[in-house]
Amino acid sequence: MRSARLDTTDWHILRELQADGRLTNIELSRRVGISAPPCLRRVRALEEAGIIKGFMALLDEKVLGFEVTAFAMVGLHSQAEADLIAFEERARKWAIARDCYMLSGEIDFILRCVAPDLNAFQDFIIHDLTAAPNVASVKTSLVIRTSKHATGAPMEFAPASHAVPRQVHRAGSPTAE
Repeated sequence: MRSARLDTTDWHILRELQADGRLTNIELSRRVGISAPPCLRRVRALEEAGIIKGFMALLDEKVLGFEVTAFAMVGLHSQAEADLIAFEERARKWAIARDCYMLSGEIDFILRCVAPDLNAFQDFIIHDLTAAPNVASVKTSLVIRTSKHATGAPMEFAPASHAVPRQVHRAGSPTAE
């Protein structure tokens, strides 16, 4: 199932699940306007196609005691494919590095790091990141505050032919806006 083959119902399922991954199949089928068995078949097909990668709980890092969020911009000595892959594999093993993106331009990679405190972050930078093979430079920036954090795909930009009216709940019954 490729994105070009998704129909309006598939897009509606994706919007609803991205907004609330805890929906039961029955509630999802009600919101989408199809019966439960075909809804479940569609969700499974979306999973098998790799469009739905999984479900997870979003945790509040600060409430859990992870006080430091920072970005580390990494430059490598070599950008040969084998060296890029080796760095990516190493980054996947670092617990503090929550996201790793390869970039074009002056910086080869940017890591979003989350640590319990500044000492743990500094220890990671000094003993792991800058000590890693092929790392030429590391620049870091501490996050002062997060103004926006959006997960998933920007469904507002889904193909216009697949637009689904947002449902408004008034007096217990859904109606289109």
